[in-house]
Amino acid sequence: MGRGLFGGHGWGKGKGRHRHGQHRRCHAEDGTCAVCPQGGSLNDCAPGTTCRIRRLMGCGAVRQRLLDLGIRPYREVTVLRAAPLRDPIELRVGDSFIVLRRHEAAQIEVDYA
Repeated sequence: MGRGLFGGHGWGKGKGRHRHGQHRRCHAEDGTCAVCPQGGSLNDCAPGTTCRIRRLMGCGAVRQRLLDLGIRPYREVTVLRAAPLRDPIELRVGDSFIVLRRHEAAQIEVDYA
């Protein structure tokens, strides 16, 4: 009694997955987790950081805009600078210089080089 619909085994709604089917990651404080990939969002990269795009998480018009700008998986991106209030950020993708808003950069998952 009181165990819920699935008998208290943790199989209910929201257990083990975030929205869109993404698995939860443990967030080791020292960054040495063997399970988690070494990366994050492009939004978290400091100016001067070079990273490789892992995937685009956005959908619809935002995703299409990123693809049209040449932001595709496995391309290297360098964060050049950020505006004083951290929005927008300037990137170098190949030979192009691109400016993205922070909410767009948050849709880009990267691996740190």
